Amino acid sequence: MSTTTQGKVGFGQRMLDGIERVGNKLPEPFTLFLGLFLLTGAVSTAMALADVSVSIPGGDETVAIKGLFTGEGLSWLTTTMGDNYIGFPPLATVLPILLAVGVAEKSGMLAAAVRVAFGSSPRWLLPYAVGFVGVVGSIMADSAFIIIPPLAALVFKAAGRHPMAGLIGGFAATGAGYSTSIVPTSLDALFAGITTSVMDTLPGTEYSAVNPVSNYYFNIAASIVLAVIAGFIIDKLIEPNMIRKGVPREYAATGKKGLAKEFQAKDSPYSDTEVAAQHEEDAPEVKAELEPEEKKGLIWALVSALILTAVLLVAFLVPNSPWRNEDGGFLPESPLLSSIVFIVFAYFMLMGVVYGFVVRSVRSMNDVVRMMSDSIVDMMSFLILAFILGQFIALFNWTGIGSWIAVAGADGLESIGLTGFAAVIGFMLLASVLNLFIVSGSSMWTLMAAVFVPLFALLGYEPAFIQAGFRVGDSATQVITPLNPYMIVLLGLVRRYEPNAGLGTVISRMFPFVIPFWLAWAALLAIWFFLDLPLGPGNGIFLD
Repeated sequence: MSTTTQGKVGFGQRMLDGIERVGNKLPEPFTLFLGLFLLTGAVSTAMALADVSVSIPGGDETVAIKGLFTGEGLSWLTTTMGDNYIGFPPLATVLPILLAVGVAEKSGMLAAAVRVAFGSSPRWLLPYAVGFVGVVGSIMADSAFIIIPPLAALVFKAAGRHPMAGLIGGFAATGAGYSTSIVPTSLDALFAGITTSVMDTLPGTEYSAVNPVSNYYFNIAASIVLAVIAGFIIDKLIEPNMIRKGVPREYAATGKKGLAKEFQAKDSPYSDTEVAAQHEEDAPEVKAELEPEEKKGLIWALVSALILTAVLLVAFLVPNSPWRNEDGGFLPESPLLSSIVFIVFAYFMLMGVVYGFVVRSVRSMNDVVRMMSDSIVDMMSFLILAFILGQFIALFNWTGIGSWIAVAGADGLESIGLTGFAAVIGFMLLASVLNLFIVSGSSMWTLMAAVFVPLFALLGYEPAFIQAGFRVGDSATQVITPLNPYMIVLLGLVRRYEPNAGLGTVISRMFPFVIPFWLAWAALLAIWFFLDLPLGPGNGIFLD
């Protein structure tokens, strides 16, 4: 018997079904970019045979398009394939941060920090705590989708509020605000690496280097604003709607505890892998409250972070510090800004190890190595995808086709007078639509950055600003696409309360978050644009 709600199918559900059908026809990312690589090779070869060239504004030279399927092109590919992969910029920034975040996550430190944030919130503040923790939850990468929603449901229920509001709100805030956080994350490093790599298509263009904190000021503001909006929607719309509809507050009497096997994630906080497989009646649930030992671990982790902060401040702020630039400052470029990856690595690694030793999840260096190894295994799909992404970016740069598209696109926008913030809005809308079909942020940014970062640079905008605009479109619609792999996990959680709930039920409850998040985020970017505010240390809106 189907558990999907039956009845007349409305326009909204037909639209969602259409999105799902179209999205399912898209190849998986590796195949998609392999196809794009071959297509770029074919197009570049045709342009090379036609002697197409491009003149970069501000430069004295004319760049001739080079073709992949020529003697020169095939020689380039066979001699540079390894360098194209190893030289893919995100690898140098993402992997070190990933190792440290993996230790912080797998030692239990990050989950404990989330739980204490929930548990210390008064009843009236809970929706806003859920909004804030969800929005900044990208610090835990994709595991945030597994950990935060069920914990939010638990603390809502313990406080006498509707658990479904916490569950829905936790997932919505995590997904719709995924691209921002109050601390730099591996996602910031990933985006920065891709953004930097595509600027090679405009040789000679002066721009501020993009690093993991290039959008930091903007991210802090966005995190706060989106958290407040998420909390308001949960408190004033989602929870009253759950009460009005009579959505159950308790698990349905299905004869089983926990998620059904087909919806159980292997790392679900509701039960361990063995219990999930056997459908045991006593599947344990994570408690919102911390054990005394976990509290002690967090305290010592915080103390270690404060000590590290003091050490770094002394090292950076002393006169003649080697981390200062030639002028004795830190902006726009300095060894300090080039050390961001190390700083983020040091904080997460130190706090994760200290917490682990206190709670005994880390007993020796072997445990640390194991946790780092597990974090690499978790990212294995990205490491494989990075191979073809690196080849695609390198080909785009080497052939000169990226330069040609950027110049032609910039000339086209200028010819119709669309060069101001309206063009940026159009770019964000396009990203939001593509996000319904391409749920991998790295894949979509690789695709869009190759075209739009150089294009907007020719219109006078810093690459870091266009990257900030991409964040808006990349996240807001993530919670309404059926292609989001964590949707099925959320559906399983919802069915604990409503066995007849379907995918349309879940998506319809996500919609109230999408437009307010998108508009608020776009308005925030508009404020930065029109006031010409710095997006992060050394990164502004307009090219000098």
